[in-house]
Amino acid sequence: MEDLGYYCIDNLPAVLLPHFAQQILQVDYGLDSCAVSIDARNRGFLESVPVNLKELGTLGIDFKVIFLEASESTLIRRYSETRRKHPLTDMDTPLVEGIRREKQLLAPISDIATRRMDTSNTTPQELRSLVRDFAGGQLSSAPTLLFESFGYKHGTPLDADFVFDVRCLPNPYWKNELRGLTGMDAEVVEFLESYEEVPKLIEDVRHFVEQWLPHFSAENRSYITIALGCTGGQHRSVYVAYKLAEYFKGQPLNVQLRHRELA
Repeated sequence: MEDLGYYCIDNLPAVLLPHFAQQILQVDYGLDSCAVSIDARNRGFLESVPVNLKELGTLGIDFKVIFLEASESTLIRRYSETRRKHPLTDMDTPLVEGIRREKQLLAPISDIATRRMDTSNTTPQELRSLVRDFAGGQLSSAPTLLFESFGYKHGTPLDADFVFDVRCLPNPYWKNELRGLTGMDAEVVEFLESYEEVPKLIEDVRHFVEQWLPHFSAENRSYITIALGCTGGQHRSVYVAYKLAEYFKGQPLNVQLRHRELA
């Protein structure tokens, strides 16, 4: 966020958010864009976050909430690798209990998040790109629609608003000459398009999104993630996500495409 020109504050006590906003409004500090991180170290103030954010709205502050999350097994592995101490652990509280307590404490923020990002399978570089794309998308008033392909054997994305299973489609993996390719390669595309059920499934998903997207926009949902999953996240889901993204790019939307297992 700093690289994007934001003035950043790490772990500001949530109760001070309205006071910080008032200072920005009353004095010209030249701070047009600010980013504040809040995590489990803020535990004494977490319950008040929704109220504090509501106060920002009454002040006329336009704000967005990005919520970063990961699977329990991923968090355990990361803490084991870095040997860092979890802020909610002590002599009587093991790591896994601290992680579960953290999830409970942060639930109020997760519930009001503009965008949830599952970092279980992302590298630091990819997370940087996701945040940059999100922040850039907020410059437009149009909602952002993210189509994400994934492989079920690597787990379902935690941040998906809708998940569509495309494992019912013919699998190019069982063709030796296609096994090492992806859903973006011409040979795989030709294989999938030779089956009439493939465009039919894409049409059904497209119709669902078109029908319900206006309702989400009416609820001020500015970011919606549509996840498409196949077994390995290499062929079918990649192709379907690409075709859907291409179609919706012709509409007044911010459309993004991500292939989780190809990143």
